[in-house]
Order: sequence, then C-alpha cells, then structure tokens
Amino acid sequence: MGRFSKLFADAVAAFNGIYKVELDSLTGLSKEDIDSIIPGTEDLRVYSVLIKVVEKASKENTSKAQLIGDIKELGDIAVKIAKKIPQFSSLL
Repeated sequence: MGRFSKLFADAVAAFNGIYKVELDSLTGLSKEDIDSIIPGTEDLRVYSVLIKVVEKASKENTSKAQLIGDIKELGDIAVKIAKKIPQFSSLL
C-alpha cells in the first residue's frame, strides 16, 4: 500500500469533504443512467472527469460557486450529467 498511500488519503479526503453527498450520488450513477442522458463513449470520459472535478472540490473545500463554474466549463454533457444530482440540478 505504500506507493498508493497518497491516492488513498486523497480519496478519503474527497469522499469525506464538503461535497460528500454529491460525490456519492455522482459515483452511484450507472452506465445506463449516463447513457439515458446522452449515449456514447465520450460521455463516459466526461463523466470520469466530472467525478475528478467534484472529488478535487470536495477535498479542497472549493466554494459551490467555483465548483458549478468548473462543471459548466466542462461543457454541456457534464452539465447534463451533473443535473442528475439533486444538489447540483437547481444550480445549473
């Protein structure tokens, strides 16, 4: 576990951070959920990046306004996926 210690610590920090509920909801979306929004392999890449953005925001206690701005910057697909999360849908 030694060489992965930082990754584990980062994951714990992200999943215990201020966006824990949002991150849990986002990671709980199934491939079918994602495909129902917009089908295609590109969406899975956007979904993966979206998770990383929310993890980073959670770990670093990023403001909600900054996180929403970052999600919007990822583009329409990321916004559509994020809208599946109740805590984000009203802000996007």
